Amino acid sequence: MSENDERSDAGPSAVGVRRPATIRDVAAHAGVSKSVVSRVLRDEPNVSEERRARVRDAMAELDYRPNTMARGLSQSRSGTIGVVINDLRNPWYVSLIEGLATTLDAVDIAPILVDSRLDHQVGRNTVETLLSRQVDGLVVVGTTDARVDVERAALSIPVVLAGTLEPDLPTVDIAVDDDLAGATMATEHLLRLGHRRLAHIQGPGAVGALRRKGFEDTLAAAGIAAENMMVEYGGTREEGGYAAAERLLDAATPPTAILAYNDMTSLGVMSAADDRGLSIPGDLSLIGYDNTQLASLRHISLTSVDNGNFTVGTQAAKFLIQRMDRLRAPQRIYRHTPTLVVRRTTSAPRERD
Repeated sequence: MSENDERSDAGPSAVGVRRPATIRDVAAHAGVSKSVVSRVLRDEPNVSEERRARVRDAMAELDYRPNTMARGLSQSRSGTIGVVINDLRNPWYVSLIEGLATTLDAVDIAPILVDSRLDHQVGRNTVETLLSRQVDGLVVVGTTDARVDVERAALSIPVVLAGTLEPDLPTVDIAVDDDLAGATMATEHLLRLGHRRLAHIQGPGAVGALRRKGFEDTLAAAGIAAENMMVEYGGTREEGGYAAAERLLDAATPPTAILAYNDMTSLGVMSAADDRGLSIPGDLSLIGYDNTQLASLRHISLTSVDNGNFTVGTQAAKFLIQRMDRLRAPQRIYRHTPTLVVRRTTSAPRERD
């Protein structure tokens, strides 16, 4: 396996940036079908001069530039890719899917989103369902338990992982946040504030393990005793965060700060603290992960690690498009460098140990 680590300090912003015109835009502007635009681009003879002129005028007015990558894709392909998500209720996916879809749209590929959690409830195999629809590729977003199905799919179509490290396969590219670095900077922030009794709510899979490692290694390097670094498993959802926070806050010596696995579990921590009459950040500092829109809501104002989901989604789409013509090429890995967005849920502890 070969690995190329790429690091980026900041991702592109979707705000205020004009989306490049696509072949679909040109067709709508010219009042013709996409196939007519394609024939004009290939300079085929079976298009009337009147239609040809309309298409060329539309391309000029929209400043359309044919994408050489898109034109190189096989005409026999369906123009769709499957996107497997394990829980559409989690807002973590929103900006990642936006980056993914924007990049795919530029080469006229449409994503088909499926929720593996819902499919499991009705007894449907998510990956097999997508393969039966003849998708041209597969993007697995977040932790999945469908390793065998993903491995089988990678034998015949391009597969890319986004925001997850599993399953780690030799011809499956990965676009992900540097979770070790993100957890490290969050923990360092709490230490700088003066916290010396801290807890982490762990999430699933390799990503969860990396965030836990960043938390524990940083505390150990700072000389924090093992009994003052607590870990409880909380999964990825609000109810899991609530249950984990209950165990932590009801301990004989509860923590003064918690680093949660994500923003959703942080909401559970907030509820558990409120039920016990604890104020945030007065009695308990709290850091989330993902920097979702929830974190930025004024009445929540959650300090959170920004893992560059838009950029990760964009890179995942680029990997997938490139792999369409190099199915057996070695694995590539993109790791985005996260940042910490400090808001109102962290402060110095009231009583220092």
